Amino acid sequence: MDRINPATGEALDPVANDDAEAVDDALDRAVETFAEWRTVPIGERQQLLAAAGEVLRENVDEYAELMTTEMGKPVASARSEVQKCAWVCDYYAERAAEHLQDERLGSEPFAETYVSYEPLGPILAVMPWNFPFWQVFRFAAPHLTAGNVGLLKHASNVPGCAEAIQDVFEKAGYPAGVFQSLLVDSERAEGVIEDDRVVAVTLTGSAAAGRSVAETAGADLKKSVLELGGSDPFVVLEDADLDRAAETAAVARTINGGQSCIAAKRFVVHADVYDEFVDRFVDEMESLTVGDPTDEDTDLGPQAREDLMAGVHEQVEATVEAGATLELGGEPLDREGFYYPPTVLTEVPRDSPAATEEVFGPAAAVFEVADEDEAVELANDHHLGLGASVWTDDLDRGKRVAHRLEAGMTFVNELVKSDPRLPFGGVGDSGYGRELSRHGIREFVNAKTVWAQEAGASEGDVDDVTE
Repeated sequence: MDRINPATGEALDPVANDDAEAVDDALDRAVETFAEWRTVPIGERQQLLAAAGEVLRENVDEYAELMTTEMGKPVASARSEVQKCAWVCDYYAERAAEHLQDERLGSEPFAETYVSYEPLGPILAVMPWNFPFWQVFRFAAPHLTAGNVGLLKHASNVPGCAEAIQDVFEKAGYPAGVFQSLLVDSERAEGVIEDDRVVAVTLTGSAAAGRSVAETAGADLKKSVLELGGSDPFVVLEDADLDRAAETAAVARTINGGQSCIAAKRFVVHADVYDEFVDRFVDEMESLTVGDPTDEDTDLGPQAREDLMAGVHEQVEATVEAGATLELGGEPLDREGFYYPPTVLTEVPRDSPAATEEVFGPAAAVFEVADEDEAVELANDHHLGLGASVWTDDLDRGKRVAHRLEAGMTFVNELVKSDPRLPFGGVGDSGYGRELSRHGIREFVNAKTVWAQEAGASEGDVDDVTE
């Protein structure tokens, strides 16, 4: 796998792909390991997960530097990502057994009836490059602890991160085969999904990738969870705190170089405060430091790949050609590496790329609306439905609007973010299923109904109808 440092454009040492024999061996190992791993008491699995969290903390600088080198994440953000991975390990090390305890259900007085949550087997995780540690750990932490085993097909531009994550679990003391990284491209990943030794698949990626994975998994009736793209609306009503809204808006649009599914991308602003918000928002965006991701003071590093930077620029240019006004930015920076500046577009046509597509970079589309109803209509006028945020001084109003927005997650007076304690996922073309929290850990388990009674305990005739 070829690797390019996005901050300099220079080639890094390539990482060899796994050949067919290596993949076959890994799949065999996953099946064999699962037979033993599922019998390990959950308390022991939780202890191993806690140990993985400690490995992450002990090596935070090493892992952060790796992310910065492979995909350009500013090093301060990269360290925060490693710490967040440790947090999700801590969370499930404490709560997994509680989330998976048998659920007692009343039925007949002579029978014990309950739901038991049992692991499924080897699960393939197809993960993206934008949060190369966090995306993997939010899959692995719950589902390995539930008794499944994991196979990782990571993005081709972060193979070093893939190898490092496998090393985390090995250092923590996990048995070989509980978590394995497969260094294969997307075409070969399809064959892994189809393999009978894989029982389920989870993907974080684009809507197009989600359709492909869902089709492949669905052909063999395999469970899938899809966390796909987002074009999150950031709704600013006329009674919002504009200073805080504008400051948060700049962070929400440019976090991780704007390369986040839950980044705010469409800013829907009430006409009464539109001009004032735009002025403040542009000032906040302009104040961000774009530069070397190894510099602690850098706010915005490079885009992860040259083609991705070019794609963002094409969307911006096409939106301007459609009639939008360019308030800030709009041109790749003339320097080594793949840098795109904070960019603000206003008067954005509703049929332009910045309105209808996901812009995966630091370019914001701002829309003016006459009232709350139009704000909700515009926010919902999109095929993606991952997250949304609402800004208002009236909390009851904020909650009312939040319930009207068609999204998997809605935040009032806060940017959209992931939290191990809360379910994460979307609706529409943003996918299905949930990650994190109690809901996430139950995605890849068999919710088995168990009815247990003593022989001869029931009374009366056997029911004629059994279904």
